[in-house]
Amino acid sequence: MKLLVLYVSVGTGHMKAAEALKESIENQFTGWSVDVLDTLKYINPIVDKIVVNSYLGTLKRSPGLYSKLYTASGTGTGIYDISKAFNKLLSYRLKSLIKAYEPSAIVCTHPFPMQMLSSLKEKKQLDIPAIAILTDYVVHSLWLDSGIDAFIVANDMMKTEMINRGIPSNIIFPYGIPVSPKFQTQANKKFLLGELGLDEKFTVLVMGGGMGFGNIENTIGSLLKCDLDIQIIAVTGTNKKLKHHLEHTAKDSNKKVLILSYTDRIHELMDISDLLITKPGGMTVSEALVKGLPIFIISPIPGQEEGNASFLIRSGVASRVDSSDQLIEVLARVANDPVTLNAMRQNSKCLGKPNSADDIAALLEKLIT
Repeated sequence: MKLLVLYVSVGTGHMKAAEALKESIENQFTGWSVDVLDTLKYINPIVDKIVVNSYLGTLKRSPGLYSKLYTASGTGTGIYDISKAFNKLLSYRLKSLIKAYEPSAIVCTHPFPMQMLSSLKEKKQLDIPAIAILTDYVVHSLWLDSGIDAFIVANDMMKTEMINRGIPSNIIFPYGIPVSPKFQTQANKKFLLGELGLDEKFTVLVMGGGMGFGNIENTIGSLLKCDLDIQIIAVTGTNKKLKHHLEHTAKDSNKKVLILSYTDRIHELMDISDLLITKPGGMTVSEALVKGLPIFIISPIPGQEEGNASFLIRSGVASRVDSSDQLIEVLARVANDPVTLNAMRQNSKCLGKPNSADDIAALLEKLIT
């Protein structure tokens, strides 16, 4: 069985979800072949560069503008229509790829390739199952398209919203966002702390997603200055400048600080941490929930991450902190309150979907046969 998984490299979450699905399926199912493709990069590298750079540039320089664009694209007019037309135009390149590859099914972790597939389906030029995996904890109109055989969402509330917005209930599956099988393993905490040169004490993990976004500099600075007896792990992703800055900031601190760039050991770092401070990207959140890790939310991207943050706070797994003073105040309260901390852990585990990839694979088998 051949599976094609399509994503777009705006951030790392869509790619990580695609790769997690590939890893899970190939680890557990014989006879499956899974290929993961950066869709826009394949179709046209120039278009890919324009789209990705525009997205990242807007996030960095004009988050308010990004928020307005995100909201406008969800109304079903204007930007939404442009997106549909843009992806319909590019769908012919995807058609040639599908013809050459001959997959049994196609999975999309970003709405752009999903809209391309939808266009081919509407024109009767594609007759194999097409599945969309929504990689956030909110529903956006760009995902609501005809011709898609199944939608994978993070929770039952998203399923209800999609039904209310016209998607048939029998093609919506609240299986969750797929995470790597590594997140189902459990590290030896004492051994790993020793390996990393850390102590057995309250450990705070600070992340900013694969791109190293978020107000990490101020967050680390506040943690270093506070009187709490903690140690800190910071993951800066691909942001080399941020890593160097944090290393300089932390060198004179009396707290133990471990600063890492992009790493494939996030599952282990979560195992030895008591709390995660992060922007609420869908993939990072999904990994933390599988690990049962309480979350402090900083610097959510306007739009989808604001929605993710609201969901997590309502679900009792997260607190939002908007200033350095508030961060230390809330951290001191939670770190010294095992009842609250344990409640957040239990709520987190209840929301985690460690078997998402297995459930998606079983669904694919049904759709193909």
